[in-house]
Amino acid sequence: MENLIIIPARLESSRLPNKPLAKIADLPMIVHVMNRAIESKCGDVVVATPNQEIFDTVSLYNGTAVMTKFSHESGSDRIFEALEKYDKNNKYNKVINLQGDLPNINPSLINKAFNLLVENIDADISTLCSPIIDKKEFENPNVVKAYIGSSTKPIYAKDFVRMPGSYDHNKLYHHLGIYGYKRESLKKFININQSLREKEFKLEQLRALDNDMKIVIDFIDEIPIGVDTEEDLYNVRKELE
Repeated sequence: MENLIIIPARLESSRLPNKPLAKIADLPMIVHVMNRAIESKCGDVVVATPNQEIFDTVSLYNGTAVMTKFSHESGSDRIFEALEKYDKNNKYNKVINLQGDLPNINPSLINKAFNLLVENIDADISTLCSPIIDKKEFENPNVVKAYIGSSTKPIYAKDFVRMPGSYDHNKLYHHLGIYGYKRESLKKFININQSLREKEFKLEQLRALDNDMKIVIDFIDEIPIGVDTEEDLYNVRKELE
């Protein structure tokens, strides 16, 4: 299979430490994410982690994990190290970076991210977004928004922001933390220094835009719960249990 799904996961989250190992319906969160990736049936699945505890947990549940350095600045930096270690023969030409805090993601969304790369040969990266229904999300810096200039397909991201600023709210969409990369695009991305905006806003996708890489977007109806806080964890437990 030409596709590889890599799930970066680490214990050192500032808002919710140890969250990959948090139990949800009797399974650690990272195992739920791994299972959703496997259920997508669109690629092999690997967890990339600097933590022995996560490595051991994934192995316990018959998954595949790769140990990475602690020092990576972003999830995509981490998945590239895992890709290089796991795939020394360049078997995979497309890679999904699936965040390890999306235990209730619909596996079909992973397929959608891959298909975007297949259908849009000019794109370097693919990702997914949803309309913003709750107006409070516009002023919530924890909700990352994609800004698009035109809704004519193919749709390319013009910017990513935490706060709307002067952007038209009608052109801002809730961004889901999943990225598809062509292998050569991931390598290019990793070899570019962090941009000033990436450092300021802690949004790795700005590194790509600031270096003229194309991020193609498709829309989905609803964003799965990303677990960043105790409240998020409570909500996802309620849904999955």
